[in-house]
Amino acid sequence: MIVIVGFIVVLGAVLGGFSMAGGHVGALLHISEFIVIGGAALGALIVMSPKKVILDIVKGLLQTLKGAPYDRKAYEELIKALYELFMLGRREGMIALEEHVNNPATSAILSKYPSIQKNHHAVEFLCNALRPIVDGRVKPDQLELLLETELKAREVEHHAPIGVLAKTADALPGFGIVAAVLGIIITMGAIAGPPEEIGHKVGAALVGTFLGILLSYGFAHPLASNMEFIGAAELAYLRCMSTSIVAFAKGLAPIVAVDVARRGLSSDVRPSAEELETMLKALSQAKGA
Repeated sequence: MIVIVGFIVVLGAVLGGFSMAGGHVGALLHISEFIVIGGAALGALIVMSPKKVILDIVKGLLQTLKGAPYDRKAYEELIKALYELFMLGRREGMIALEEHVNNPATSAILSKYPSIQKNHHAVEFLCNALRPIVDGRVKPDQLELLLETELKAREVEHHAPIGVLAKTADALPGFGIVAAVLGIIITMGAIAGPPEEIGHKVGAALVGTFLGILLSYGFAHPLASNMEFIGAAELAYLRCMSTSIVAFAKGLAPIVAVDVARRGLSSDVRPSAEELETMLKALSQAKGA
């Protein structure tokens, strides 16, 4: 929603200023220019991207319209879920976590926290992080290396569609020039015509340059930046999970393990120490009841 509002502001500022200066918005509507610029940009994007990256770009663009799901409530649910899992592992042994790791869709703990269970990437990372210590295959310091390796791989995967979209955005002004040159070529063919016709064709050609620059700096680049922020938010969420699980695997008490992760959060989503204590006490009382 915020992205849509931003685009409306961009268009409103450009078209409003154009109208205030005495221009007619209809003079900017040349479908041929949109076809040249949009088609060339789309073709270049397809040429430079593997299939997976193209799909990731589509998913990323859709996600920008929804916004990042990693708000304060999501982190609170994550902390509660981790605390419950850690308490279960501390009381009944790590083998008690096996059913939650192997069947997260039916987990009695995860099912209470929809922001986690609906997030396929988060569930996958959580299970991959817990499974080695449930099986007893790795030591805590080895687990940290495993998770850090996976986080780095995810970071590289996040940057691929952003890089392609940014390169496409950089190319849009150039495609605008291509559209303008084509318009000038058409104008040269009608140079003997009336001045009104020539002026119309020159204006149409200049719209190509205008559109290329506007689509680049007003739409494509902002979308790429938004996708980058959403990717960073997801990595921060997974890193919070990783930090807490590694701390628990190293022998820290459940409340301390989640507090370690809490301290690494940004201020807009980080609960205070008092809020964390109140939240976990309420959780313990609810379980006791």
